[in-house]
Order: sequence, then C-alpha cells, then structure tokens
Amino acid sequence: MTSIQHISQPVSKEMDLCRQRFDSFMTHNNVLLNEVLQRVAARKGKMMRPLLTLLSAKLLGEIGENSILAALTFEFFHTASLIHDDIVDESAVRRGDDSVNKAYDNKVAVLVGDFILANALDAAAQVNDPRLVSILSKTAKMLADGELLQLHNIQNQELKEEVYFHIIKGKTAALFAACAEAGAMSATSHTADIERLRQFGEIVGLCFQIRDDIFDYVAGDEIGKPTGNDLLEGKVTLPLIYALNVTNDAKMLHLVHLAKQGRADHDILQTLVNFAVNSGGIDYAEQQMKRLAQQAHSLLDTFPDSAARQSLHNYVEYVMMRSH
Repeated sequence: MTSIQHISQPVSKEMDLCRQRFDSFMTHNNVLLNEVLQRVAARKGKMMRPLLTLLSAKLLGEIGENSILAALTFEFFHTASLIHDDIVDESAVRRGDDSVNKAYDNKVAVLVGDFILANALDAAAQVNDPRLVSILSKTAKMLADGELLQLHNIQNQELKEEVYFHIIKGKTAALFAACAEAGAMSATSHTADIERLRQFGEIVGLCFQIRDDIFDYVAGDEIGKPTGNDLLEGKVTLPLIYALNVTNDAKMLHLVHLAKQGRADHDILQTLVNFAVNSGGIDYAEQQMKRLAQQAHSLLDTFPDSAARQSLHNYVEYVMMRSH
C-alpha cells in the first residue's frame, strides 16, 4: 500500500504549511484553553482531509492561499466535530489517548470544540468567497442530520442497508465531499469539474466509513477501538446488517435488539461479531467498498493524467486498505 508520505508528494510543501498554520491557530493565552488545544494539536493524525483538498486543487490548477485556507477550514471543522462526537458518544478514548471529555469534562470539551469551530469560520471568512461558507454550512447540517439519524436508528427495529448509507453519507461522506469541492473551487471556476470532484470526495468518504465499520468486527490493537464498540453503543453497521438480512436468523435479530437497548453483555457482542464475520458480512462490506472505489477511480480518469491524479488514485486505495 502506498504511504501517505508518497501520496502527499505533489503537495508536500503545501501540506507542511497547513500543519504549521494549524498549529499556530491552536494556541491561546488562556491557560486552560491553551493546554487543551495543545493536547488536541499533538494528535492531529494524518490530516487526510486537507490532503484531499490540496490534491483536488492541484489536479485542476495551482494551489494558492485560498486552497490553504479551504484545507484549514475543514481540518478545524473536522477536529471540532471529533471533540463533539466524543461527548455525544460518551467516548473515553481518542486515537489511543483520553478524549477531551474524559481528560477534563463535557463543559470543557464543548467549549474547546466551539473554539476550534470558530477557527474554521475564521479561515473560511478569510477566503472572502460566499461559496465556501455555503459549503461549510451545508456540511455542518449534513453531519448533524447523519448523527441524529444514527441516534434515532438505534431505537428503530428495522435494519435497512439504505438507511445505513443515508447515515454515513451525512456523518462522514459529506465532509470528504466538501474537502474535494472546496479544493476544486479554489483552483477553477469550471462548475462541472468542481461537481465531479465533489462526487469523488463523497464516494471516498463512503469507502472511509465502511472501512471504519469493518474495523469494529476485526480485532487488533492498531485500530484504536475495541471490537464490538459500535454494537456496544447500539449502532448496527453494514457487515451485521447484511448478515441479518441474508440469514433472517431470529436468534441473532433478538440479540441485536438487546444491543440496541443497551442490554448486551460481552458474550452477546462477541456472538454478534462472530455471526457477522461467519455469515459473509465482512466480505460483503469489502465488495461494496470496492464497487464504490471503482466509481471514484472512473471519475478521476475523466481528468488529464498528472501527479496529482495519480496521488488521488492512491488516496482511494489507501482509504480502502488502511489498517487504522
């Protein structure tokens, strides 16, 4: 699998600048705020979303200041959303470390998340293009819609694949779509090209979430979350949805309903994980991810060949093959 460093090569200088600018925003003279910001900045991860923004801009032209600001806008937005998600999910761990709400409390986590979200708004305002603000607001609404639908779906006894895709399109794919769209918009005014890259980003985001959901059924310390974690929260994702729908196993369906009600112990969760794996749920999820990835590759092939296009092809493969 191609490394992130290799994928980043066409935009390596711009990515370095993004990291520096991100870190410079994550400081403050308020002692508590600065302490938490530094904690968050230290674990910013691979910065997959700004990389997508910059590669999208590079694919269509030259990377300018607006491209950097667009990349920062959505990295700040993503960072804030993770802090808020941990509060909603009552998660104690984020990337192998205590989450902000665990290390401090919900009040601190909400306020720090709000501060980082304000950084996203600040970066977007500097672009001075209402289209970027529109993309940002639309994305925020879609993420909230997706997360609320997921919470509502915990109480829903039906297990439909179409509902699952609706949820992940909002909670995950919308942000990837926004990153690619904003990057494209910073480099060209050609609306057809911008729309194709928005579609590309959305498809990549779907693949990203399916891979994340597969992790929940595959043991391994590298993943950073325990097997069955989604089920523990009452969330039923694609591998198990497929297994239930293809087998119509009444006993397993009963266990799923217990999980949705928060009444499943470790043995029940492990039984459901094994059932999903043994019934072909992982294989099916992999097939769906590969089908989507092919669509993403096909969209890319409508653009002229370039180093940026090859990196975006590799980006898709990285999303599919990543181990955490």
